[in-house]
Amino acid sequence: MFGCGCFYWNRISEWCQYQQVEADPPKPFSLPSPLPQWPQGMSFGTGRICLGELEVSMITKFEKVWGCKHARGRDKGISFYRPAEIPKGFFLLGHYCQPNNRPLRGFILVARELNTSKSESGNDRNIVFNGPALMRPVGYSVVWSEHGHIWLPTPPTGYKATGFVVTSDSEEPSVEEVRCVRSDLTEPYELEEMIFSSGSGNGGFQVWTTQPCNRGMYARGVSVGTFFCCKDTGCNDFANIAGLKNRDPTLPGMPNLDQVHALIKHYGPTIYFHPDEIYLPSSVQWFFNNGAVLCRDKDSKGEPIDCEGLCLPGGGSNDGECWIDLPSDDEKRDNIKRGNLESAELYVHVKPALGGTFTDVAMWIFCPFNGPATLKVGLVSIALNKIGEHVGDWEHFTLRVNNFTGELWGVYFSEHSGGGWADASDLEFIQDNKAVVYSSRNGHASFPHAGTYLQGPANLGIGLRNDTEKSNYSIDSSIKYQLVAAEYLGEGVIQEPSWLQYMREWGPTIVYDGTAEIEKLISLLPIFFRLTVENIIFDLFPTELYGEEGPTGPKEKDNWYGDERC
Repeated sequence: MFGCGCFYWNRISEWCQYQQVEADPPKPFSLPSPLPQWPQGMSFGTGRICLGELEVSMITKFEKVWGCKHARGRDKGISFYRPAEIPKGFFLLGHYCQPNNRPLRGFILVARELNTSKSESGNDRNIVFNGPALMRPVGYSVVWSEHGHIWLPTPPTGYKATGFVVTSDSEEPSVEEVRCVRSDLTEPYELEEMIFSSGSGNGGFQVWTTQPCNRGMYARGVSVGTFFCCKDTGCNDFANIAGLKNRDPTLPGMPNLDQVHALIKHYGPTIYFHPDEIYLPSSVQWFFNNGAVLCRDKDSKGEPIDCEGLCLPGGGSNDGECWIDLPSDDEKRDNIKRGNLESAELYVHVKPALGGTFTDVAMWIFCPFNGPATLKVGLVSIALNKIGEHVGDWEHFTLRVNNFTGELWGVYFSEHSGGGWADASDLEFIQDNKAVVYSSRNGHASFPHAGTYLQGPANLGIGLRNDTEKSNYSIDSSIKYQLVAAEYLGEGVIQEPSWLQYMREWGPTIVYDGTAEIEKLISLLPIFFRLTVENIIFDLFPTELYGEEGPTGPKEKDNWYGDERC
């Protein structure tokens, strides 16, 4: 992974004893097809990226050091690895760890110092930093010492360790094994996801994935790819470990415009809609041309919207002063609700991730209407009458691309108010390196595989259904897309459409008595189900019960500038 444990969909956190692993480590994963020759430009796809005073290279080949698993065999445990084939002149920053129940897929950054001036910027511009960018540790402290040994480098004053060193014996590693990084070239890390726990109290230890504390389009924290380890009683002390910081404002690892189009054409997924889908997507222009109106008063019929959305008020924030609605004519309303698959396209926003060492390709899709939800209670499914309906549905998924190689690293699947990352090894590929994205019936949430997903406590078999399946309704995003924003390329390179600047609601607020509908449905259930179902529904789905606020457009979403939810 790349320091973001949200790629691990199943958390390994059992409290139990462990034992040393002798089994074969997981096999490495590779994409189905070879990578193409990317268009030339800057450092993208060259294997090395400049971060200012440091140049880093990514290592994805490993040598296993040791591993451990639960004594009762309830899962396959974890393995620790030392990076292999480090380029000459580069230095190791730490070792790698991952669960054994996944294909071997991760990375470690190695670094070398560049002969550049130590110019500072921002809040640091008046601070003078002395000393080289990289220095040997002065020693090590033992974090764990049973079966294998885990060591934390002790950095010199003014430096930070960025990873741990693992040995199979008790001999302390050489100080030549790793390098520590000057503090001003680092960013704070945070614990992200526990991937192993050997027991509770003083007799156990935990292993976590990590991620930069600050993430998003303008954040400069870089993941080294290392793990964090601590005894069960000491995981709150996280100040001794850090990540890297990209101090090169040009972000040379990011793809240029030609490379962006090449990435989309190579990786663009095919989106499948359910065979029973009624409310299909359309282009924004089709939506405007077929009767969408801009409303400023609840009693007015609204004013027509031109095909480019030039009449829409742009900028600012959602002040509730206006909203988009469907036409008042019943025939036109029904027509526009059904969308127009032929016109539909993906609206693409390209942005830096993890300090410009990865690229996020966010692909937005628009549906004129979101249909009602279906409630599942055990083996019974109940179609809800109005709950879940709203005008103007914006959904998205995001491709995360490794800027060192141009390799697809994972996909974020947006699921209503949440979502999750899937590693490339968890994807379904339809052609070469093009994955499949399944859009759920009526709600249009995205998922990596066909099936039924429950929004709610799936272990109880109660929740709102998200049904996905292949059908003849599909869009190939590698062909049907429009690049609408890539701010890092500079002003004027991408002309953002006028409608993207509309920060208000794409649908009216809908108010209906969903509570009465739910209570009527609950009364039809067996008595032993009623209380459980009622508590779950009213706790988890209050918005759907009392009404739907009109959704806002892509640029008003938190993840436009921020990182995807982990």
